Amino acid sequence: MKTMNAIGFRQYKPAHDPQALEHFTTPQPVASGRDLLVKVAAISVNPVDTKVRRGTQQVLEQPRIIGWDVAGIVDSTGADVTLFKPGDAVYFAGDITRAGGNAEYVLVDERIVGRKPATLDFAQAASLPLTTITAYEALFDRLVLDVRGTDRNATLLIIGGAGGVGSIGIQLAKLAGLKVIATASRSETTAWVKELGADHVVDHRKALRPQLEALGLKDVDYVANFSSTDEYWEQITDVVRPGGRFVTIVENSSPLAQERLKTKSLTHAWEMMFTRPMFKTPDMIRQHELLNQVAEWIDAGRVRHAMKTSLTPISAENLRKAHVQLESGTSIGKVVLHGWM
Repeated sequence: MKTMNAIGFRQYKPAHDPQALEHFTTPQPVASGRDLLVKVAAISVNPVDTKVRRGTQQVLEQPRIIGWDVAGIVDSTGADVTLFKPGDAVYFAGDITRAGGNAEYVLVDERIVGRKPATLDFAQAASLPLTTITAYEALFDRLVLDVRGTDRNATLLIIGGAGGVGSIGIQLAKLAGLKVIATASRSETTAWVKELGADHVVDHRKALRPQLEALGLKDVDYVANFSSTDEYWEQITDVVRPGGRFVTIVENSSPLAQERLKTKSLTHAWEMMFTRPMFKTPDMIRQHELLNQVAEWIDAGRVRHAMKTSLTPISAENLRKAHVQLESGTSIGKVVLHGWM
């Protein structure tokens, strides 16, 4: 039986603790059905990684492998695979109900995998999948915006503009012709969201309405909240226009006042990019299609990657560093690890 290197955890420890994420060896998985076995070249870290780690209080018998942002090479395929072949370069986020990509090899259903953008290296490509799927589904599936531009000049407020999802969301919204107002609070994050194409920047640490009114906006047509749902619920329902839509991605910890939606006939949507693979929805191949579409935009120079920090090699020590940085709340763009030890 072949074995592989992996990084995982048995119980929650603070990210800086050497036991928070540890190196171990485990049997190399074997592809079957519609699965690809992918040799991992690069990974990146997302808030879901830190949440899963923090949420595991019991001691696990076997280390859990997390990490749902991968770029690599198809090593082998299951008998039912039709979309890829060994040797193909791919990128994907994966399925939270399965082992993640913090390992030398990972299994993934071909229907949620895209071809790696040809103009990006593996590290740059690994910065994209989870945030790209989240932003794409939030804007075009949940807010029902038209990527072809029929909603051109509609106003979209993006809360959390400098984060991983916001960094891609700004670019996709501009492709669709929207007028984008992004939030940022520091000089470096303000510069970043402007660089990505935001038309205006407002400070999320201050009241949003006065800042929007200073831009000549009575309200906005849409809101994509890629930050705390609890913290911004009242402000969002205040600034979105009557009959407008907004989407959130962070679970709430307190009850959300639904009467604020009724009065203005607002539509609220949740976005979770793992929904399709978790439930094996009939349309889960849409993630394959949208990743391929974004790869085309990247190769055409219309979308850029969001990697801001790169660490090598892929090791438990560097992965802990990435988790510490993400948990600090000061990250811009994505933190990527590439090249195994």
